[in-house]
Amino acid sequence: MTDPSEPTRYAFEYPDAAGYPDGMGTLSQDQTGLIDEVIDDPHAPAFDFYIVNDEKTGIYEAIVGDNEIAGLPYNVADDDRLVLLATSVFPEFRKQGIATELIRRVLDDVRAQGKTVTIMCPIVRTFIEHNPQYADLIDPKHPGVFRGSHRS
Repeated sequence: MTDPSEPTRYAFEYPDAAGYPDGMGTLSQDQTGLIDEVIDDPHAPAFDFYIVNDEKTGIYEAIVGDNEIAGLPYNVADDDRLVLLATSVFPEFRKQGIATELIRRVLDDVRAQGKTVTIMCPIVRTFIEHNPQYADLIDPKHPGVFRGSHRS
């Protein structure tokens, strides 16, 4: 069971551009569940899926057979930067490592393209904190959401 009041796991600060007057966003129960998956159960998924980058709609989709099971929408900020918005996994596929593997594959694709990311998704932020080999992909001028409070 998740405890959204746990500050080290669920406290994130959003940049002013995110539209939260106080710079803080409230995480949904789905988001806290995916954060738990990334932190507590980072194993590979029990079944294989493939990733499709639908550039027309701006979403990376995780597909099994003919079914989308998870997604990570994004905006193209400029030629070399993507804004990663929100990781989602259909309920019946949660707690199987899908979110972790989806994020890993998206970031690997971003790296292969020579791009950087701005993170608006707390699940992606959590993943990178626990997988620092991806930290270099965060755009230093536009990093996005932070864990906890980073304001001076």
